[in-house]
Amino acid sequence: MSIEITNTPLPRTHGPGLPGHDVAEDTATSARTLGKRLQHQVRHLAKSDFVRKVVETYATQVVLIGLGLVTSVAVARTLGPQGRGLYAVTMTIGVIGVQLGNLGLHASNTFYLAQDRSLLPELVGNSLAVSFGFGGAVAAIVWLAFRVAPRLAPVQGHLLALGLAWIPVGLAFVLTENLLLGLQQVRSFNKVELLNRLLSLSLVGLVILSGRTTPGMVFAAALLSTSLTTGWTYRLLQGFAHIRPQISFRVLRAHIRLGIKAYLIALFGFLLLRIDLLMVKYFLGAEQAGYYSIASTMADYLLMLPSIIGLILFPRLSAMADRYEKLRQAKKVAMGTALVLIPSLVLASLTAEPVVHVLFGTAFLPAVSPFLWLTPGIFAMGVQIAVVQFLNSIGYPPVVIWIWACATVLNIVLNFWAIPRFGLTGASVVSSISYSLVLLAVVMVIIASELRPHLSQPTAS
Repeated sequence: MSIEITNTPLPRTHGPGLPGHDVAEDTATSARTLGKRLQHQVRHLAKSDFVRKVVETYATQVVLIGLGLVTSVAVARTLGPQGRGLYAVTMTIGVIGVQLGNLGLHASNTFYLAQDRSLLPELVGNSLAVSFGFGGAVAAIVWLAFRVAPRLAPVQGHLLALGLAWIPVGLAFVLTENLLLGLQQVRSFNKVELLNRLLSLSLVGLVILSGRTTPGMVFAAALLSTSLTTGWTYRLLQGFAHIRPQISFRVLRAHIRLGIKAYLIALFGFLLLRIDLLMVKYFLGAEQAGYYSIASTMADYLLMLPSIIGLILFPRLSAMADRYEKLRQAKKVAMGTALVLIPSLVLASLTAEPVVHVLFGTAFLPAVSPFLWLTPGIFAMGVQIAVVQFLNSIGYPPVVIWIWACATVLNIVLNFWAIPRFGLTGASVVSSISYSLVLLAVVMVIIASELRPHLSQPTAS
């Protein structure tokens, strides 16, 4: 008797489409598989140095917001409306001076130091020279100008002197703490930020307890805290490299060229994000501007996480020599940013009305609608902040300046038409369109650079 062996498959008794198939069991198996994958991804993210730094910095910023709110309330209640106003104007003088006087060196310092840590002595020396030399000269010139035309001065006497003194000190603080980012010492950067805010709150508290609370005394406390924190930052930098500061005009000249590009991008970016509020005030009045300012503030809070991601991603990409690895990392982080923003924006949209009602009161509920129209733009801007770091890390190509400049001009032109006709909704829609076009243009530039990698990366001098 012979046995014939064939390759005929045995009949299936269990599986999709057959009577014995258990759909519930397959669903449970798929759910367990998906759960295991999610657990693996969570463990992978938890071990990621980049994610850890982002989470730490975000948590630090949340704490800083809380401390800033406590300080602001304490100052406002102690000084009253008039004193709080004088304090705010004095601070504005210093902040504008720092914003206009940094020459983009905070970005160039981070960029070049991430590539070559041996530049630290020269960058520390140049940062201090620019801060106290150039910044001090600017403050002195403005002081003399206001002495000649005192009516032009926003504040007088010792308040003016304190506001102008903030310029060199504030510059030194910004430039030195950004060197920590260039070294990728994110935890030290966060400690500096926390120390500055805690010192400020403590010193302002001492002034209040002393009973000698004036706008000048409160501002002097904030100035002292920034000065002490700058000194501590310098000590931290010394600890990383045992440096002795050296001034190098050759390095400064080379780095200012990149810094000016970063400066112009930041300037046009600031105008694009803020000019609509001024135009709302111009066309619709102070009340409507108040509503729109709440919508803009809510947008700022949602953009805080993408901004932190960009802050940490920039030096990481700048330190990479492989252009295509830079791009791969930028794409990966941009995708992660988008995935985080989507649920955040959905939740913010669903809770916007009760949040505004609880925090600001019923009078500010008209801010909800313009905020909702801003959410597409918030998403586009958040993703753009991440993906544009690839272009920033290859030396801030001039095309990025043109993108921001054109978007700013377009925003202004469209708002002249949209705000008088559609009010706050028009302003929000125009902003969302402008932000989305910036993202689209940046992506197109990156695609073009992949096809024809002609964008050259500056070398550290």
